[in-house]
Amino acid sequence: MEDRTVEGRTVEGRTALLDAVHASAARFAACVSALTETQARGPSALPGWSRAHVVTHVARSADVYTWLLVLARTGTEPGPRADGATLERLLGEGAGRDAPALAADLRASLDRLLDEASAMPAGRWSVLVTALAGWKHPAWYTLHRARRELEVHHTDLALGRTPADWSAGFVAGALEETVAALAECGFPVGRFEAVDLGRAWTVAQTGQTGQTAPAPTASGPGHALLAWLAGRGPAPDPGLPAPPPWPQPPVPGWG
Repeated sequence: MEDRTVEGRTVEGRTALLDAVHASAARFAACVSALTETQARGPSALPGWSRAHVVTHVARSADVYTWLLVLARTGTEPGPRADGATLERLLGEGAGRDAPALAADLRASLDRLLDEASAMPAGRWSVLVTALAGWKHPAWYTLHRARRELEVHHTDLALGRTPADWSAGFVAGALEETVAALAECGFPVGRFEAVDLGRAWTVAQTGQTGQTAPAPTASGPGHALLAWLAGRGPAPDPGLPAPPPWPQPPVPGWG
């Protein structure tokens, strides 16, 4: 399961995807549980954030995904929804806690998310919910968001796990989605080649005359390409343009 791309449109796909989220959550929680006070206060790989900020962010993101799943399951909002300003306040407040409190909060948030996902009736996974940024997606896509959050922010802890540790299935799926979103916004790279995965994506670039214009190719190991596009690593070639903020809404969209 870890070596292939998983998606949530089918029962089999949702089962595999939920298994992947469980595995990512277990790895992240185990790492956080081992944090010393010095490590918790130390800098993460994200500018201006300590590791405590990263852990708190992941916990509050899990709460957001749980809120969306409850809404999809019941058809009713489970209380007020935290907006961006509230999440920012909670981040600042939570990052000041000691290491045991950080770990306990994270585990509780992830347990609530996983319990809610496990309880979702099959017929409710297709219900559309709305991300805080305003775009819609089916409830099953929340699992993709949670897995991406856990995998990428685990590397942000800067405690030994790197993009090279991402599974081939995770990398291939995230690249496929990211390249589609970049094509939609006209990102000026014409082809992406994940040489270790045997995967490539060609992006049509249209010039002012309506003719296909030449565009550079980004080639390298899949995890390195994804790390670059996610703002977690250098470009495979210094001549390539800087990618936009990641992640972008999926394409094609829903709703």
